Amino acid sequence: MSTPAEYYRSLPPVSKTYGVACLMTTSAYYLQLYDARNIALDYGPVFKSLQVWRLITNFFFLGSFSLPFAVRLIMIAKYGVSLERGPFDKRTADYVWMFIFGAFSLLVIAAVPFFWYPFMGISLVFMIVYVWSREFPNARINIYGVVSLKGFYLPWALLALDLIFGNPIKPDIVGMIAGHLYYFLTVLHPLAGGKFKFKTPLWVHKIVAYWGEGTQINAPVQSNPSAGIVFKGRSHRLGGTQATTKSTAEQNEGNASASSPQPQSQSKGIAFQGKSYRLNG
Repeated sequence: MSTPAEYYRSLPPVSKTYGVACLMTTSAYYLQLYDARNIALDYGPVFKSLQVWRLITNFFFLGSFSLPFAVRLIMIAKYGVSLERGPFDKRTADYVWMFIFGAFSLLVIAAVPFFWYPFMGISLVFMIVYVWSREFPNARINIYGVVSLKGFYLPWALLALDLIFGNPIKPDIVGMIAGHLYYFLTVLHPLAGGKFKFKTPLWVHKIVAYWGEGTQINAPVQSNPSAGIVFKGRSHRLGGTQATTKSTAEQNEGNASASSPQPQSQSKGIAFQGKSYRLNG
């Protein structure tokens, strides 16, 4: 069984960063370090007083410490991590773009007064769950050990639970709308032969490359030399000069031994010496 520290280090970067940010935001609120009204989404202060941070900070507050907060954090740890390790494996920039696109879509939807909610982080988490349900429609889900259903119906089951427990269901519905919009543009529309291609912008690839965490297949940019030391290390191991020098030396040594004839008994001894040299040399 792994320790909490080992589990934390094993988490993929995007889900880990977002989950920790939400946990720290709620912890600071619990310690009364700020007023939640100062980070809530309110378009009045955004345009009148230029409090633009509200467009970002509202996504990191999932409520005060409670059972609903724990459930939302578990959603990130379970379904967000599953997406990042599954369909978005080695596609860190695409996964970051899903978060950015989802947040932007939720801000646009929240401009309609009926869909507005002060903290859209709940909707962003529900968007993750919806995308997961479309990527893993046949996965078996067990809810509280009572109901077993397919992954495709998970968002609707969670929506029904929030309705039963008396939690607001508006954030859930808005998150499902944003999730379906993203899934339609990235999966359903291309499969239907649509000409419009919804790709991750180049600037998102640059951010991920500068960040130096995660990987991206066929990334259009190179990692930052100072931030992406991990990538340099991998490149060095694959095509570095040390490996070339070692292979050249072994080849020369093999040619030299092959060109000098030796008795059969000595060749057997040399074979054993060669193995001993490779193991303990």
